[in-house]
Amino acid sequence: MKLLAKFNLILGLVLGAGLAVAGFVSYRFLRQQAREDVLRQARLMMEAMRAARDYTTSEVKPLLENQQEHQRSFLAQTVPAFAATEDFNYLRKRYPDYAYKEAALNPTNPRDRSVDWEADIINTFRNRSGLQELVGERDTPTGRSLFLARGIKADPPCLQCHSTPRAAPAAMIRHYGPNNGFGWGENEIVGAQIVSVPMAVPIAMADRGFRELLINFALVFAACMALLDLLVIFAVVRPLRRLSAMADQISLGKMDVPELPVRGSDEVAVLAGSFNRMRRSLEKALKMLE
Repeated sequence: MKLLAKFNLILGLVLGAGLAVAGFVSYRFLRQQAREDVLRQARLMMEAMRAARDYTTSEVKPLLENQQEHQRSFLAQTVPAFAATEDFNYLRKRYPDYAYKEAALNPTNPRDRSVDWEADIINTFRNRSGLQELVGERDTPTGRSLFLARGIKADPPCLQCHSTPRAAPAAMIRHYGPNNGFGWGENEIVGAQIVSVPMAVPIAMADRGFRELLINFALVFAACMALLDLLVIFAVVRPLRRLSAMADQISLGKMDVPELPVRGSDEVAVLAGSFNRMRRSLEKALKMLE
C-alpha cells in the first residue's frame, strides 16, 4: 500500500470516528432543540388562545349578552372557552398536527369534559398551587405525544354562570341543563388549557436537520481530505519520490545524478540531507577504490 493510501486510510478512520461521535452528539442536541421549538410554538398558541378568552370576556360577552337573541337562546360565543376552542379550529387548518382543548372536570359543554389523562393534569394543578405550566409526554394509540398545559382558574366573571344553576342565565340552563358546570369556587382550578402534538413532529424536524448536517459534514470531510492529500503530496510524497528515484539511479551505478534540494528542517529535509552526504561519501569511496 502506498504512503498516500495509508495516510488516507488512517486519516479516514480518525475523522470517521470523530464524525460518528459528532453525529451522535449533534442528533441528541437536534432532538432536544426540535422539542423546544415545538414547545415554543405551543406556548405561542396558548397565549393566542388566552388572548381570545380575554377578548371574549371583556369585549364580546358584554356586547352580546344585552342582545334580545341572547335572552331567548344561549349564545355560546359569549363563553371564553368556546371562543378559544373555535379560534384554534381555524388555526389548526395551518397547523394540523397540533391539538387544543380546554378540559374541565365539571364543564357545562360536554365536549370540554376531561378524560383520564387530562383529569390527572388538572388535579396536578389543583394539588400544586404554585405550578404555572406543565410539560410532559404520554403514550397514545398513534404513538408518543408531547403536551403543554396551564391551569384554568375560576375568576369572578366565571362564577356568573358557574356558581349555582339559579345564578346562571336561563337560556344557558335551557340549552345545557342544570346538572353540569356548577359549584365552582372562586380562584379554584377547574380545568386546564392543553396543547398537544405528536412526538413524530419534533423527531421529523430533528431528522431533517440531521440529514442536512450530515451532508454538510460529508462535504467538509471530502474537502479536508482533498486539501490534506494535496499538502501531503507536495510536502512529503514528492520529496520521497525524488529520494527514491535518486536511490534507484545510484544503485545502478549512476553517480552523476544531482543532489536533492534541502529546504527547511523537517524530517524529510533531514533525510534528504543525510542521503546527499551518503551519496558524496559513496562517491569518494568509489574514487578511492579506483
